[in-house]
Amino acid sequence: MAKTFLLEIVTPERQFFTGQVESLILPASDGSYGVEPGHEPVVAAVEPGETRYKVDGQWQSVIVTQGFAEIMSDYAVLLVSTAERPEDIDEARAQRAKQRAEERLRQHGSRTEYIQSKAALARATARLSGVRHRRR
Repeated sequence: MAKTFLLEIVTPERQFFTGQVESLILPASDGSYGVEPGHEPVVAAVEPGETRYKVDGQWQSVIVTQGFAEIMSDYAVLLVSTAERPEDIDEARAQRAKQRAEERLRQHGSRTEYIQSKAALARATARLSGVRHRRR
């Protein structure tokens, strides 16, 4: 059995990562979802949060927002709205975005504004969590 599988992380703007990995952990609607080589085929919803993948025995982190993952025995493709490395995140900016989203939620706007504010809050929270996790 193979010891690695191909992982692609794709956003609308770019191909964020392509390479052979040993393991993958992604944030799913029902918790963290682990993938190893030879995994059974599945399609899963990806939630905002930290995705981790192992290359040459070292874990790498990327903060993703909502999307989908197609997982097969020899590859996995993550199609997500955004992907960024924790070290590229401006913590102060993410904190301000979180505060703005929380304020918009308190204002009880339209249904569309509510959905957009919830998505913005989830993204800001995921970004802040990634920055704080990196510091540990």
